[in-house]
Amino acid sequence: VQLQASGGGLVQAGGSLRLSCAASGSLISVNNMAWYRQAPGGHRELVARITSVGVTTYADSVKGRFTISRDNAKSTVYLQMYSLKPEDTAVYYCKADIPVDSIRLRPYWGHGTQVTVSS
Repeated sequence: VQLQASGGGLVQAGGSLRLSCAASGSLISVNNMAWYRQAPGGHRELVARITSVGVTTYADSVKGRFTISRDNAKSTVYLQMYSLKPEDTAVYYCKADIPVDSIRLRPYWGHGTQVTVSS
């Protein structure tokens, strides 16, 4: 299974970006999908998560500005980011939980995409 993320870049404060992450390979379904980020010198933190049925969770710092969504037919998760701030600057990673069998899930990570917000 591979996760391919795209959509990062450089944007001015107040701008918007849309990240995409597609899962491919030997998979029948995808359980939870999520976006994490890691700023320079910081730890990796959860930005947003979406379950297979569309239930979403957001970090407090992005509520009201970011929207996570998914297209199950394409095994793809999106992160629409509005009103970006310099503190949103980080490498963004997608994560997908793939069923191994009827009980176990295995996490897979994308390679990361850089988001830089200038002031």
